[in-house]
Amino acid sequence: MARAIRTVGHEDRLSLVDHLDELRQRLIASGIVLAIAFGVCLWQNHALLKIINKPLTTQTRKQVANGEGTVGQAVVAQRAALHIAQTTQAALTLLAAPHSGLAPQTRAQLPPLIASLRRVAGSIPRTPPGQQPATLGVGEPFTTTITVALYFALIIALPFILYEVGGFVMPALKPNERRAVLPLLTAVPFLFVAGVLFGYFIVLPAATRFLVNFNSGEFNIIVQASQFYSFAATVLLAMGLVFQVPVLILGATSAGLVTPAQLRRGRRYAIVACAAVAAFLPGDAITLLLETIPLYVLYEASILLASFVGRRARLRDASSNEGGGSEQGPAAEPGERAEPTVQDMIDHVDPRL
Repeated sequence: MARAIRTVGHEDRLSLVDHLDELRQRLIASGIVLAIAFGVCLWQNHALLKIINKPLTTQTRKQVANGEGTVGQAVVAQRAALHIAQTTQAALTLLAAPHSGLAPQTRAQLPPLIASLRRVAGSIPRTPPGQQPATLGVGEPFTTTITVALYFALIIALPFILYEVGGFVMPALKPNERRAVLPLLTAVPFLFVAGVLFGYFIVLPAATRFLVNFNSGEFNIIVQASQFYSFAATVLLAMGLVFQVPVLILGATSAGLVTPAQLRRGRRYAIVACAAVAAFLPGDAITLLLETIPLYVLYEASILLASFVGRRARLRDASSNEGGGSEQGPAAEPGERAEPTVQDMIDHVDPRL
């Protein structure tokens, strides 16, 4: 385990066997952390199921309050049956009283009927049907619980897994490249968690409301557990990946593929792209607006970060040139042309391209 987290310097020379051994140790460490997270999630599976069921439960309660859909109609029937049972029980209790005016033999027959009616009223469900997803197979409750626990375990263990991946890749980078890549790798898990939270609180409830109510009068809607959890996991994973836009933009600007000025000129296309991504996700017009705004905010934040990082890089290069930094490459001869940069290749400003 100590080998999995040890730091390998850029100057260290390892054989292929050493690299494979280091990779194996890091995979083992990631697997152990994932297994521990999976065990904790499986232990707390009831709480996790309540968390992931909350959007569906909220939508079911709204249907119940309005008496809409199959669930709402079933709840109306439940409440009517419970009201009839309680009213009948109260009437029989009054008739069984000594001063009700009935004959003693007749009143003696009422207590068993009252007790039987009380048992029947107690068996009427108080919770609305369909508030939780339905399972259709014999082993589906078990497999679905395992799947949900695994989803949450991946989210919890992801920061450590990314740390191990970065620790394996970082020694191959030069010191200046490491300084540029390290902030990006550090931001990945935080942005992923932010995207998952945004998907859970904004996108998933809106998608559930839209899909459950869509043409609901023509269908007897029964939400299956495995399909609902797969859909929820897809939405959350998609939002976690979408929130990696700043990392991609910063990586592209650091590599010289684009510049902050080009990103500013492409704002109109960025708005269209954000709206297209939001439209691809399920929801109504209000949800489309709520999803588009954060995506565009991420784009603008990426431009600011790219400008800041580029300014710091220019200042660092200027100070290195003034001090004769050793990391600068050999100067070009007076009659020799400098090698074209990536940006020169893209803009075709070099006459040799």
